[in-house]
Amino acid sequence: MYYEVALIAYIIDRLFGEFHELKFLKHPIIFIGDYISWFEKKFYKNSIFRGMFLTLSLLSIVFIISFFFSLFDNIFVQGFLASFALSSRMLYDAIKDVISNDDIKIKRKKISMLVSRDTSNLSNTGVNKAAIETYSENLSDGVIAPLFYLLCFGIVGAFMYKAINTLDSMVGYRNERYEKFGKFSARLDDVVNFIPSRITAILIALLFFSKKALFNFRKYGKKHESLNAGLPISALALAINVRLGGPTSYFGKIKNKPYFGDGKINIEDSDVLHALKLRNRLDIFIIIVLILGVL
Repeated sequence: MYYEVALIAYIIDRLFGEFHELKFLKHPIIFIGDYISWFEKKFYKNSIFRGMFLTLSLLSIVFIISFFFSLFDNIFVQGFLASFALSSRMLYDAIKDVISNDDIKIKRKKISMLVSRDTSNLSNTGVNKAAIETYSENLSDGVIAPLFYLLCFGIVGAFMYKAINTLDSMVGYRNERYEKFGKFSARLDDVVNFIPSRITAILIALLFFSKKALFNFRKYGKKHESLNAGLPISALALAINVRLGGPTSYFGKIKNKPYFGDGKINIEDSDVLHALKLRNRLDIFIIIVLILGVL
């Protein structure tokens, strides 16, 4: 287990986030996204085989590069590199920024950068619902899952996971263009997120001291079309007593999603702030666990 590397990476992410101020430093996930876009532009065909080739070629490249960097026998170098696989601070800052302004037009614009749903006509409740949903789902994708694979397999595992997750976010849609092309990467993403999503849901329930969330997140989470995404969403909804999901517009069409949780429907800015209280609790818990692992 890579406890020391994970501890350094987590503290760096907490303190500095994604180093946006360093203009010369391009985030590794941008390179991964650039490759996916390039491959799609050059070799796109809506076939499972072509999508499989995209996935395997990307994972091969990421494995070779990350394995090379893993040979640097210095835990601080390893921790610095691994911090790029974590996005806890970025996620927190982005969600808090959404509700930092009372102007609904500005809030819609900010949330549009974080979600795939239509945002142009969202009410304040709709914006806040989207913010809490994406916060809970990305706690798994951006924090717990990469940390899990970092602990188990070092920076190779962390960046292999991020490559799979980035693939899913770019081509894993169930629509006419990506139904076949993105199927392989979407199913692979389901597999690698199976354990982390459940860990995330349990941690949300425990850190909010919510027995209701702990014993009922599966009941609501299994209604989601995703094998994993509904679990942390449901856990957070139950923990802060709101109702997420419901009819949502994607690409101009209403999708009748099930409801997650049984709390209030009108979601206020204060509910988003309540959800964000999880951040400090989670950071303290994870850092203590990692320190104990080092000892």
